Amino acid sequence: MHKVYLLLGSNLGNREKNIEKAINELMLCGVRILKKSSLYNTAPWGYTEQPDFLNQAVEGLTSFEPTALLREIKKIERKMGRVETLRYGPRVIDIDIIFYDNIVFESKDLVIPHPLMHKREFVLKPLCEIAPDFIHPKLNLSVKKLLENL
Repeated sequence: MHKVYLLLGSNLGNREKNIEKAINELMLCGVRILKKSSLYNTAPWGYTEQPDFLNQAVEGLTSFEPTALLREIKKIERKMGRVETLRYGPRVIDIDIIFYDNIVFESKDLVIPHPLMHKREFVLKPLCEIAPDFIHPKLNLSVKKLLENL
């Protein structure tokens, strides 16, 4: 089994219910959720003319390899009504793979660790709540230290 850290976000509809439903869908497809952070209300990043997001980080176990996990996540997002619009635009649900074990992985569709996570408080704050001592495999800094460095 592989340990993964995911960040969920929603800024359309009932944000809390959307995140809850996405977590249930992750469990149904075989991701065992071990820990969940609190919910964080955060201002949008990138494109700011949209409602605030609700974010939550989760720690889970999965047997999926990275690209298979991404495929499952994309299925969940589509099932919940996510449609591709402008980059960083509003969405019913967004699920990002932040860390996958301690690997560094790059393909056309997926980069692990998430390439912008260390610059985003809305990722680091909830992640720090559940995994403060996890070491970023490329930057060699803990999640707590990355948050302090912001």
